[in-house]
Amino acid sequence: MAAGTERSRIVIAGGGLAGLSLALALKRALADGVDVVMCDPALARDPHGDRRSFAIAAAARRMFEALGLWEAVSAKAQPILDMVITDSSLQDPVRPTFLTFEGAVDGEPFAHMVTSGDLTAVLLDACRSGGVSLRPEGVTGFTVRGGHTDIALTGGETLPAALLVAADGARSRLREQAGIGWIFWPYRQSGIVATISHERDHEGRAVEHFLPAGPFAILPLADEVRADGSVQHRSSIVWSERSENVPALLESHPEDLLAELEKRFGLQLGAIAFETKPQAYPLAFGVARSFVGERLALLGDAAHLIHPIAGQGLNLGLHDVAVLAEIIADSMRLGMDPGGADVLMQYERARRADITAMGIVTDGLNRLFSNDMLPVRLVRDLGLGLVDRMPGLKRFFIREAAGLRRDDAPRLLKGEAL
Repeated sequence: MAAGTERSRIVIAGGGLAGLSLALALKRALADGVDVVMCDPALARDPHGDRRSFAIAAAARRMFEALGLWEAVSAKAQPILDMVITDSSLQDPVRPTFLTFEGAVDGEPFAHMVTSGDLTAVLLDACRSGGVSLRPEGVTGFTVRGGHTDIALTGGETLPAALLVAADGARSRLREQAGIGWIFWPYRQSGIVATISHERDHEGRAVEHFLPAGPFAILPLADEVRADGSVQHRSSIVWSERSENVPALLESHPEDLLAELEKRFGLQLGAIAFETKPQAYPLAFGVARSFVGERLALLGDAAHLIHPIAGQGLNLGLHDVAVLAEIIADSMRLGMDPGGADVLMQYERARRADITAMGIVTDGLNRLFSNDMLPVRLVRDLGLGLVDRMPGLKRFFIREAAGLRRDDAPRLLKGEAL
């Protein structure tokens, strides 16, 4: 190992969207001034098999544009052009619309829908060509030794580095090894996700039905051109359901499951069908008591886990990326140690308030809307109706969802290079 390499080496454990974005952002900013190593066994798999879909907020889109990625992603991305919010019981014959949002903010859509596989493939190609070392191995542990940390890989090798970034998910073993506490509670809900094909064009509209068991979201996806030249209209669903009901739903006959979906999806887009097999995952809240440890930084779900009611989980992680990349790049240009406590505490201070606020908001919204008590429904529907009649307040909420509210946002989220 060349002299000084360990002082400029950053190892990222976890090759998801947040981890890959951080790896690329650091290499774009510092080039040969940093050795970025990405470790994850999943790097050996074809990412296109992952058909999960995410809403990329306008601020995150600007970051991908600044990193030189968006042109490759945009052809397969679907802009959200407007959004409709309803509140009803499942048996109600009519679902009145209480709140609508136009999807444009500052002249651009407030979000785009992209599939995880498409975005991951673009990120991987950019990392390979940009000089990130991609290692299809896991990180089994680490040992801090004064001025560096020794990182153990599943293949038996030990990598000395200045900093280890744990992007290994909500059940982070690295967070646990560092002794960082995890505040956690389950919601007794599960999220059922799938891609749905439908007869009519969605016209870029997202719909959120608030139902007693939890929110049911219909999110527009880009049309798919089939081999015979036909065009298939598609949407992604995020179906929040009481956890005790989910096994029976997923094990039911396909026609019965489709009938349950139709009760929630509605008939506005014509005949529907499952394009991917529905998958369920438990919903929960979680936040780390600290986002940093000794020569360790937590990123994405390893640092925080929120309810998907506002579609902000991935965007919160991408905000982590923009903040951490900026702090590390600026510090290393000044000759500072990227794993030093003074550098890492800047990240802790920068992210704590935002993550706490988003956790409180999403937790409160879920508790407010996931019930069918008549007095509560009347109050919340009155509130939605008032917001719908206040253009200024609606603009505030849409800018908040787009991630464009703050003047002190990190440079990448403004579309600026580091």
